[in-house]
Amino acid sequence: MENLLPLLIGLASGAAGGNVAGKVMNSNMGTLGRSITGIVGGTGLAALAPMIPGLAGLFGDPTAGAGLDIGAILASVASGGVGGGILTAILGKVMGGK
Repeated sequence: MENLLPLLIGLASGAAGGNVAGKVMNSNMGTLGRSITGIVGGTGLAALAPMIPGLAGLFGDPTAGAGLDIGAILASVASGGVGGGILTAILGKVMGGK
């Protein structure tokens, strides 16, 4: 459960970040579309951040199994929200947001 909680927090943050970005951009993806896009974007950023120079320490290492410490939880929230928001914003523009 300790290794699962940061993942679940990241998924929820990705969905929230996707919905916020979609609403701000007035995208026509709908709540479910924005949530799914946010989850994918948040998970993608969490997976790619350790490979990008300069971002490795910012979002933490999801493979480190940091458990329930505050740094791992904040890293999950940040990577989920930021990644979800970025991917939703990109797809909102591509799909013709208002």
